[in-house]
Amino acid sequence: MSSNKIGIFYGSSTGQTEKIAEKLQQLFGEDQADLLNVDIATDKELKNYSCLVFGTPTWGIGEMQDDWEDFAEIVEKTDLKGKKIALFGLGDQDTYPDHFADGVGMLYGRIKDKATVVGKWPRKGYTFNSSEALIGDSFVGLILDQENQAGKTRERLEKWVEQLKKEFA
Repeated sequence: MSSNKIGIFYGSSTGQTEKIAEKLQQLFGEDQADLLNVDIATDKELKNYSCLVFGTPTWGIGEMQDDWEDFAEIVEKTDLKGKKIALFGLGDQDTYPDHFADGVGMLYGRIKDKATVVGKWPRKGYTFNSSEALIGDSFVGLILDQENQAGKTRERLEKWVEQLKKEFA
């Protein structure tokens, strides 16, 4: 592990977020990005990377995934000054239109003052009522809906990784 690599930290209860994290690693290049499950990751691993990607599904009605609840406390206690962090998350805009991708918004709230957050994503193309991950016309990171828009995932991932390569540079 080294600071010139990207650290992709994810929490996953059903395996969906883990699959997206693996696709991100492939798109960045496995030699350019490491995968770390927040269930077993440490603060030392956070410190090893200058560029971080955090991924969480929204669990239940607008909550962060369970492993992220614990790891977010570690993140809050870790000095992240000078680091760039991008966020991605999964949500279901049809079943939970009032809490779409809120888990990502909650995570953003805990890191926004600790590091430079990059990777904003446009709201266009999504249909929901409310989201804590939305600021103005942009999400705080890439939001994916594997339940209702799985066919758009690959293109969204590819565009986002190209965007991040520029923003991480």
